[in-house]
Amino acid sequence: MIYVICRGLLRFIYAICFPLKVVGKENVPKEGGVLLCANHISLLDPFTMGIKLERHVKYMAKAEIFKVPVIGWIARQVGAFPVKREGVSKESIKTALNTLRGGNVMGIFPEGTRNSDAGSAKKGAASFALRSGAAVVPAAIIGRYKLFRRMTIIYGAPIDLSEFAGAGSDSLEAVTDVIMGRIRVMLETGKPSQR
Repeated sequence: MIYVICRGLLRFIYAICFPLKVVGKENVPKEGGVLLCANHISLLDPFTMGIKLERHVKYMAKAEIFKVPVIGWIARQVGAFPVKREGVSKESIKTALNTLRGGNVMGIFPEGTRNSDAGSAKKGAASFALRSGAAVVPAAIIGRYKLFRRMTIIYGAPIDLSEFAGAGSDSLEAVTDVIMGRIRVMLETGKPSQR
């Protein structure tokens, strides 16, 4: 209930401050575990990623976010859980996998930090995708979060990772490259990626 209220409030705030254009929302599966993977440009990205979806999106977010007044409180209410900058704890990994295996939607930013080079993406998203079996949906956040300027969120088609099924940790880099490649294409074209 709190999630629905917070989502409604954020939709209202965005409608005024950052009008949000949504493209490809139909690409997000209506049921089952889903890992949303997006580029990262602002502390507001987790909200942008999920507020226009009807499904409850949970987040793995940097611990620092939870110390920011208002934003930290909202993050907790909408289902975010903290990850320390030094590395992902066993507890965070367990929470993430349980979230996905339980048929929920989880948002993550493979780049780890805002505005980092896409080539330096971390392998956590790939690991969660392979270990959970969740559908992997790439998302591109386009815009600059300037007041009254339009933001755009694009959801691509779920990525087919069947060729990596049963593969070991040596395939994580390849899976990460596939995910980030889809995100880059959407950032460049402004259109949802295809299967």
